[in-house]
Amino acid sequence: MKPARTRVAPSPTGHMHLATARVALYDYLLAKKTGGQFILRIEDTDVQRTVDGAEQEIMDGLRWLGLNYDEGPDIGGPYGPYRQTERRDIYQSHAKILVDGGHAYPCFCTPERLEKVRQEQMKRKENPRYDGTCRIIDPDEAARRVASGEKYVIRFKMSHEGTTTAHDHLRGDIVTENQQLNDYVLLKSDGLPTYHLAAMVDDHEMGITHVLRGAEWLSTFPLHVNVVRAFGWEEPVWIHLSLFLKPSGKGKLSKRDGAIAMKDGYSVFIKDFGELGFIPEGVNNWIALMGWGVAEDDVMDLDQMIERFSVDHLTASPAAINFQKLDHFNATHIRLLTNEDLSARIKPYFTGTDLEVRDETLLKVTPLIRERLVTLDDCLAFASFFFRETVGPNPEDLVAKGLDAKQSAEIARKAYEILSGLKEVAHTVAEPPMRAYVEESGFSASQVFGILRVAVTGQKVSPPLFESMEVIGREKVLERIRRAAEILEKM
Repeated sequence: MKPARTRVAPSPTGHMHLATARVALYDYLLAKKTGGQFILRIEDTDVQRTVDGAEQEIMDGLRWLGLNYDEGPDIGGPYGPYRQTERRDIYQSHAKILVDGGHAYPCFCTPERLEKVRQEQMKRKENPRYDGTCRIIDPDEAARRVASGEKYVIRFKMSHEGTTTAHDHLRGDIVTENQQLNDYVLLKSDGLPTYHLAAMVDDHEMGITHVLRGAEWLSTFPLHVNVVRAFGWEEPVWIHLSLFLKPSGKGKLSKRDGAIAMKDGYSVFIKDFGELGFIPEGVNNWIALMGWGVAEDDVMDLDQMIERFSVDHLTASPAAINFQKLDHFNATHIRLLTNEDLSARIKPYFTGTDLEVRDETLLKVTPLIRERLVTLDDCLAFASFFFRETVGPNPEDLVAKGLDAKQSAEIARKAYEILSGLKEVAHTVAEPPMRAYVEESGFSASQVFGILRVAVTGQKVSPPLFESMEVIGREKVLERIRRAAEILEKM
């Protein structure tokens, strides 16, 4: 396969969405698989809806995911500029080419007239569309009106006869009766293009070979094909990806679903995933399989995805968002990280608290908690006690099941006696005598070790007990057990 030039072209009108990330991921995989280039283009012609900081968020999101682009607005490239608002002259000259060739025309209709026409069409239960009033204006007259300063837009002159056959790589030929198509606006009255012109021009000018985009563009796909053909250009490979559905599988994913997801610790916006404790490897793996026809549980990093990727394996079937799958892939990729890498990634979650965390200690803690982590921020729940001078166990939790406070205090005192007689509390040293005590005491292991766990960690669920004691250190362990015994004796 020839080297592919692919692009992701988001609009900076809001937060970077999962759907944009998936397009970018597939673009990246295809470009790297074929030895081509992956490009970031910012489609910012909808000036009124542009949000401050959104462009930077897009660039940060792509880099967080590891999808480093070869050309873009911040790094440049041979086909720039890479912001559409900086390419105004290019679009205007191409619009003129279409007008001069009879493929487009100036339209002078006011918004008020267009709205009136639309309302009348709806009353007649017709699909709203432009009625062609300016389509029949003599080109010379239209040129005079333009020269006089009259306000206008440029519309594409869609053929009203025959059909348009547009080929989608996933869906095959899509045939549309031309009489159903509209004369869409290509150039707005402010001189900026609509997507229908800008994206087609840019894809050609930037040498894009494969256009991967959302299924929402299928409705205007015939228009885009006709615009490309009106210029006489070679068409790219068009690939309209599957829709994202709500977690229930019923209906397209919406912003409201994103708000609901946040309540459960999830998101549909890339900016949130890092803050929620997800890692790029897990997110990429999760996104990749929503529209790629490989096994649902395939665990892959980016290099493995590049090796296996093919546009022939993409599917058109809608993909329901499954956040449980995200948890699965995130936890799996966390366990694949080296101890040093994982330690570095969880450290910010500790340093964002009042805890004093030493790298040496964290490196010892990390292997004890890695199997329990679903998201990175889980480290706080499982490991904060390692970095505290004291812990404050719930007194009721210190009382073992089936025992009273007095019996539990007896166990705590005996544990203190045994462990204080040892020179260290390394798990290989401390565990054997404690298990011997269980055998001779008549108490169960869950009772003895349950009391010890709450006393030492302050919680009922923790990493392996004796390995944790070794990291905490002998003096702190003994002080915590002594304190627990006092609490029990006062109950």
